[in-house]
Amino acid sequence: MVMEQQYQLAQLNVGNMLAPLEDPIMAGFVQQLDVINGVADASPGFVWRLQTEDGDATTIRIYENELILVNLSVWESKDDLFSFVYRSDHKHVLKQRRQWFERWKGPYTVLWWVKQGHTPTPQEAKERLEYLAQHGDSPHAFFLSQVLSSSI
Repeated sequence: MVMEQQYQLAQLNVGNMLAPLEDPIMAGFVQQLDVINGVADASPGFVWRLQTEDGDATTIRIYENELILVNLSVWESKDDLFSFVYRSDHKHVLKQRRQWFERWKGPYTVLWWVKQGHTPTPQEAKERLEYLAQHGDSPHAFFLSQVLSSSI
């Protein structure tokens, strides 16, 4: 698709940890971070993910609540993102998420199309998630299930 090649898929997901990262309850999650981030970085279609210069994304906060972690990334296509989330080793971490994270009230994941080469900011991502919570699925902000059933 020519149109899809001009755009990439941005995604944000957030989680409210049960305890600070240093707490023993979070050890299983923390132990898997580097491996799963490495899987993402090496996945077909991976473009970029939010992290500090040291490669740490766990210190970046976009909410006042210090227990809310964010994951922001960009992918070449919806199929590439889906493959990473549900077909790579990431799926095992996803299945265990209730061991480390509270149930989020409202949408905790949002996707949107960005022009190729655009790096979304954390504030932009937060605004997209808030838009999704207020307005539901739309071309401006949507769930993974919507993007999988449509094309750009």
